[in-house]
Amino acid sequence: MKGERPVSKVDIGIDLGTTNTIIYQKSKGIVLEEPSVVAVNSNGNVISVGKNAKEMLGRTPNGINAVNPLKCGVIADFDMAVLMLDFFVKKIIKSIFRPKMRAVVGIPTKSTNVESKALREVIAHSGVRDAFFVEEIMAAAIGSGLNVNSPSGTMIVDIGGGTTEVAIISLGGIVASKTVRVGGDSFDEAITSFIRKKYGISAGTQSIEKIKFEIGTVMKNPAQVSAQISGRKLANGLPASIYVNGNDIRAAILPEIYVIVDAIKSVISEAPAELSADILNSGIELTGGGACIDGIDRIICNATGMPVKVADYPLKCVAAGLGKLIENDANIYKI
Repeated sequence: MKGERPVSKVDIGIDLGTTNTIIYQKSKGIVLEEPSVVAVNSNGNVISVGKNAKEMLGRTPNGINAVNPLKCGVIADFDMAVLMLDFFVKKIIKSIFRPKMRAVVGIPTKSTNVESKALREVIAHSGVRDAFFVEEIMAAAIGSGLNVNSPSGTMIVDIGGGTTEVAIISLGGIVASKTVRVGGDSFDEAITSFIRKKYGISAGTQSIEKIKFEIGTVMKNPAQVSAQISGRKLANGLPASIYVNGNDIRAAILPEIYVIVDAIKSVISEAPAELSADILNSGIELTGGGACIDGIDRIICNATGMPVKVADYPLKCVAAGLGKLIENDANIYKI
């Protein structure tokens, strides 16, 4: 009809993570990468979302609260998750008219019915007309370049912010998998607890995360570099600064790493012998932010006797995998 506005369509991939949200748009690539954080006032009004909201963590005055809508990979605060995703979608769709959108969404491998329903509803509230869900571990494998359709077994370990997923994939399906509630957040908590006990200092979340990536390692080395961290002395509540080194980080997070190692061994023991032999040859692929910790590949290699490789862009593998599915118009089944 003359004068009628044509309907546009947008295909996006959504990696709604505990720590970060990444959105892939067809033909454009990754168009958004923001922390999964929302800052609201006492009336529930949104003050800030994403990067700006994350900067408020641990710094907000009375009446303003910075929250993470997701915990351990699942929706923890439905209303905040809806507000956050709606903000992100509006940020990439710079139009007063919301186009028809189809989304391919990453979902934790062993989500409960309640958890998956909450995620579906959050996606629906963001204006997505058709949503298709793909296991995050499968998307990560595709995004890292693994041949998931091969009859030979491939193994992937995705170390996210709230959880770590481990899976063996063959012929386009997950043969064996396990999820443990260990990830970047639990690494931060372990470092925080260690510094409190050893140095008597209470440090903020952002400071802990910063030194984790600056000097974090799980390899023992007497010549570790140090980094300064500031916080509050537990003894008197006054500000204080100390220096921590890589061995401190190692001591704090190594027990967490071995929970992941145990999960890997468990999944291998569940797989058919033929696939175990395949993995011995092809090795284990590491994705997710936790894969960036120095030496984690060597720890897993030493513990399992298998070759281990960190993906080229571990933080973006899930989003990249969703993007490949979109670009190739793959046959994605709604679940």
